[in-house]
Amino acid sequence: MSVVNIGTLRIITMIQVLCYPKCGTCRKAQKWLKDNNIDYEYRPIKEENPTYDELKTWLKISGLPISKWFNTSGLLYKEENMKDKVKVLSEDELLKILASNGLMVKRPILLCEDKVLVGFKEDEWKETLNVK
Repeated sequence: MSVVNIGTLRIITMIQVLCYPKCGTCRKAQKWLKDNNIDYEYRPIKEENPTYDELKTWLKISGLPISKWFNTSGLLYKEENMKDKVKVLSEDELLKILASNGLMVKRPILLCEDKVLVGFKEDEWKETLNVK
């Protein structure tokens, strides 16, 4: 993997995918990558949780609202009553929550040059990775 650091910004020039091995969607995305002969670096999201700064940068690049970054089907999300908290907490507070536990974060996350995709939508991944 090639990484370029510009100040606190970390730019990855190879495809990196953040996954959780027990996640069915992550396994589906990894199979799709393999079937399409796409090399990537695997990053275990539970053990190598995204940092606050990474999440803040990726959120901006993705263009998604922060609510789309939460693993809404996860037990932790439900136990912490995040459905209500996401509506009232500031972006800063929500980023801190996401950075505190990788299982709170929706996955897989695809990092590719200047693109960040959250979740696996095959058509979106095809377009981003130029797969026919």
